[in-house]
Amino acid sequence: MPQDGFYAKVRRGLPDLVAQWLTLGQGDADRLALLLAETARVTRTGLPEETPSGETLAAWSRPDGDEPPLWAARTATFLLVQMPARPVPAGDDEACAWAYCWLRNRDAESVEAAEQALPEHLREPLAAALRAAWTDLKGLRLV
Repeated sequence: MPQDGFYAKVRRGLPDLVAQWLTLGQGDADRLALLLAETARVTRTGLPEETPSGETLAAWSRPDGDEPPLWAARTATFLLVQMPARPVPAGDDEACAWAYCWLRNRDAESVEAAEQALPEHLREPLAAALRAAWTDLKGLRLV
């Protein structure tokens, strides 16, 4: 029986978040893996020791595959929110993953400030998840 807590939803949604990057990014899986790792290093959303292969990135995007490292999910969020295609999470678990990573990527003073910093097209789809992520943050899970 799956858990329904916020963090359990985040963990289930991380592969979907990476899958969005694989689906919407321009290029083959190897190129997208390289872009993800290099962006993580430049933006400091993570410091991967090595660049993953496209095969590894694909495995991270499957619910039955390896869980993606946090740097990959945070960086995918960073890239997805800037896309002109204006992607949105496909479900509640993925929305929780987006919101979790959004807060990990930012230093917001309040949940309202974090919400206002979101692109307009993500405010409604992430509203509930962002509030749950903020509650989780204040409960010190996002350390």
